[in-house]
Amino acid sequence: MSDSSPQGILVCDKSQGLSSHGVVSRIRRWFGTKKVGHAGTLDPMATGVLVLGLGRGTKLLTYITGVSKTYFATIRLGSSTPTDDADSEPDRFADPADLSGVGAAAIEAAVAKLRGSIDQVPSAVSAIKVDGKRSYARVRAGENVELKARRVEVSAFEIIDIRFAADEGFIDVDVEVDCSSGTYVRALARDIGTDLGVFGHLTALRRTRVGAFDIDQAVTLPEDLDVAAPELITLAEAARTLLAVVTVTRDQATALMQGKTVEADDWSAGIGSEDVTGREVAVVWENELVSVAEVRSGGGLKSVTAFAIDLA
Repeated sequence: MSDSSPQGILVCDKSQGLSSHGVVSRIRRWFGTKKVGHAGTLDPMATGVLVLGLGRGTKLLTYITGVSKTYFATIRLGSSTPTDDADSEPDRFADPADLSGVGAAAIEAAVAKLRGSIDQVPSAVSAIKVDGKRSYARVRAGENVELKARRVEVSAFEIIDIRFAADEGFIDVDVEVDCSSGTYVRALARDIGTDLGVFGHLTALRRTRVGAFDIDQAVTLPEDLDVAAPELITLAEAARTLLAVVTVTRDQATALMQGKTVEADDWSAGIGSEDVTGREVAVVWENELVSVAEVRSGGGLKSVTAFAIDLA
């Protein structure tokens, strides 16, 4: 029996003030399904691309979570907050004389230090687990949490505009950031402020890209969830943006879903001629995503994640 519930990927433009969990709850009501998840949290103050999986699409989220992302952000120099962003009130302020001495060249130099591969200490008020408990929960309980630095990649970090208002106690810097998964843009703001000796935090954050999923294809949640829900990106279409694709026959698809290793004469049309043993690929039958499979020694395929499609 075929499953008539929604199956696929949705790119949502999250509004400010709404949590990622709140988006998931609204999507469940809008599409009339319980099986919904998201690929990477956006803080309530942030807006922009939140990728969601519905039905079997939730199985694909693990492959989306680790892709690179693009953000537009505003960094406020001159003060800091406990959360390193505008979700909490400023609690430390720069000396006006120090702030007045910060110029465009100094800001660019501080930004330049954070390009490339860097060791970043995540914000303490974050969802990272420390001994099984969320770091933010420990901070709110009064604990002093010190997280370990993690290697992240900031492939692009460009200044778009600088607005000097030192006499009012701040300098606002608009930036665009391309970075690896796990990078905290608010930690970049914090570290620039620290480098310049004037504190810093994030006042605005908009995610415009998650891998190949762009803000231009994002859907805004309507106030009235009785309106017709949009079409989803098919799992096969989404998988093509993440992995090399191998096309199989119906019999091969059946075997893969049964946990068998499928042998074939030539996978090069999908994954190239080089040695790809251990590589994961998307396996497709008639535009249906059958599985994410691992290439075994000798060229066989073994499913890692099967999507249980109807082959009738």
